[in-house]
Amino acid sequence: MNSQQYAARRAAFRKLHESGCFMLPNPYDVGTAVYLKHLGFKALASTSSGFAFSRGLPDHAVTRDMVLAHLRELVAATDLPVNADYEHGYADAAEEVAENVRLVVATGIAGVSIEDSTNDKSKPPLYELAQAVERMRAARAAIDATGEDVILIGRAECFLVGQEDALNESIRRLQAYAEAGADCLYAPGVRKREDLEALVKAVAPKPFNLLVGVVSPLTLDEYEKIGVRRISVGGALAGAAWSAFARAARHLAEGRFDGFAQNEGNAAFNKAFAEAAKT
Repeated sequence: MNSQQYAARRAAFRKLHESGCFMLPNPYDVGTAVYLKHLGFKALASTSSGFAFSRGLPDHAVTRDMVLAHLRELVAATDLPVNADYEHGYADAAEEVAENVRLVVATGIAGVSIEDSTNDKSKPPLYELAQAVERMRAARAAIDATGEDVILIGRAECFLVGQEDALNESIRRLQAYAEAGADCLYAPGVRKREDLEALVKAVAPKPFNLLVGVVSPLTLDEYEKIGVRRISVGGALAGAAWSAFARAARHLAEGRFDGFAQNEGNAAFNKAFAEAAKT
């Protein structure tokens, strides 16, 4: 794949962020990426938990190099832009985050998410704001130094870690990340509509990414009216697949076969992958 193809994907990805609201589903391997392309999605995002589970590991247990190899596979699997779930940049220090961002840009991704969670139980759950901002600035500078038009997503993990006054702390952090160069803002774990509306308003005019990993009463169109620009599902697709597998496997362990009742059958998947192989 050449630099012009990467550039075209990145331009298309940035265009998606200009207006409306788009779905950004999260495949966890080549097959799921190809099938999501078959269904007509315009862009994809990786999932740290989904990838980890596919390797028989818990979330946050994969290494940076494993993730880089995985992202290269996802980028090569289809012609769609790929947003990288890059966790906390696989480093604490800003200069190391910068180097790791340089490496991930080289995989051909169109967007990269950097979160402010330390992912270390021996440390506070979130980086102090000053350090989190320094890390975001380093990521921005690293992208700019490559000359590639890769979108930087700033993630505030306040809701996920149970931060006190998570809404206001998320707003404070996301606004700081926007000033540090983040193109798109993200506060996974927000549930209340009024909190979502406040977050969207606080980061405007920059786009806001919403995580929907559970059943939601709202539709894509309704989220668009709120002002959400893109919706990702994190590890929810992987969770759905693993849940179906686990149910069927438990039934087999009990000597039963009714766990296969909802299977779509190989014919539909063979057709989808055969069509993809021709393109």
